[in-house]
Amino acid sequence: MSKIGCRMFQAIMRVGMCFIKYREPVMLTGENSTSEIGKIFKRHQISCVLLVTDKGITSRKLHQSSLKALEQSNIKCVIYDKTVPNPTIDNIEEGLKIYIENGCQGILTIGGGSAMDCAKGIGARVANPNKTISQMRGILKVTHKIPILVAVPTTAGTGSETTLAAVITDSKTHEKYAINDPKLIPHYAVLDPVLTLSLPPSLTASTGMDAFVHAIEAYIGKSNTRHTEKNAELATKLIIENLQKAFDDGSDINAREKMQQASFFAGVAFSRAYVGNVHAIAHTLGGQYQVPHGFANAVILPYVLKYYGKTIYKRIDKLCRKVGFLDDIKSKQEKTEKFIEYIESLNKKFGFPQEIEQLKEEDIEMLAKRADKEANPLYPVPMVFSLKDFENIYRMLLKK
Repeated sequence: MSKIGCRMFQAIMRVGMCFIKYREPVMLTGENSTSEIGKIFKRHQISCVLLVTDKGITSRKLHQSSLKALEQSNIKCVIYDKTVPNPTIDNIEEGLKIYIENGCQGILTIGGGSAMDCAKGIGARVANPNKTISQMRGILKVTHKIPILVAVPTTAGTGSETTLAAVITDSKTHEKYAINDPKLIPHYAVLDPVLTLSLPPSLTASTGMDAFVHAIEAYIGKSNTRHTEKNAELATKLIIENLQKAFDDGSDINAREKMQQASFFAGVAFSRAYVGNVHAIAHTLGGQYQVPHGFANAVILPYVLKYYGKTIYKRIDKLCRKVGFLDDIKSKQEKTEKFIEYIESLNKKFGFPQEIEQLKEEDIEMLAKRADKEANPLYPVPMVFSLKDFENIYRMLLKK
């Protein structure tokens, strides 16, 4: 599609979205807030839930406080913990089978974005049994409401506990794509910072940068509302003030809690304002090479922001002014350049490279086509990328 066609589509979507009902998850926050989970399901007269998680969570017993809360409310729980990073259609179908066989009525998901995306996919299949996951790919194709979904993040970055998107990988083709529908937004988000205390520094950094990318891409895009701007500003300020603290001292419970809140606010922002070309590229790398999503986002972000050039000067300047960052710099261009340098300094501090080691030159044409298919015409980016633009970014990411 031409750039003019993309902009016309985005303008229509922007108007259309005003008539679509969005909900924000009910947020429970604070130490040991998982103790309320049983009461939530009891309130909805649910007696059996499916817990969707992964082996990392169950092996570290991070789900135990939630199981105890369910037990105290006499709610049966069956566990599906085979979710893989970049969850697959196979994961969803396996979880769906367990849900149906056990007569479950609601879904609890504990973990990072992968577990939550898998849970959303299961919920979509429960509600729409005659539609395959591939048939729900894209926008507004989840016809019926999903069961009550309670999301408990164990990282602070994906924002999946707030969003309308489930990113799924086709295990046969390795293609990674999104299902986008407000019906997928979890009904409750339980933010218990205790669950993030064991997160290693590398994951603290990559998930925190994931939230940063969500906030930035939502803010510089062309589908903002005052509400999405406010949430992106809140997220950005919290990340600037707390991400390094959480990385340096994983036991800092206050920094952990603030980063969870940042992830939530960033998720609310991009659910309505969308993400952009950083995500389109990151998703292809995750699908093709299993590159972790937050890590990929962090590495890609400076390249894409530089490539946007003057198209983002005004928005980055406004974002910095709103959060009280780089106040001593008056030039919009210089402030944007310093903002990008700040992001690069964070990546360096966190030990992230400037390239994607797994990326192969012979895959670039195929990856660019996939990124272009995801981004255009949907994402209201500051600058619509052509196939050539995508290829240029991939080549910047090649191992030197």
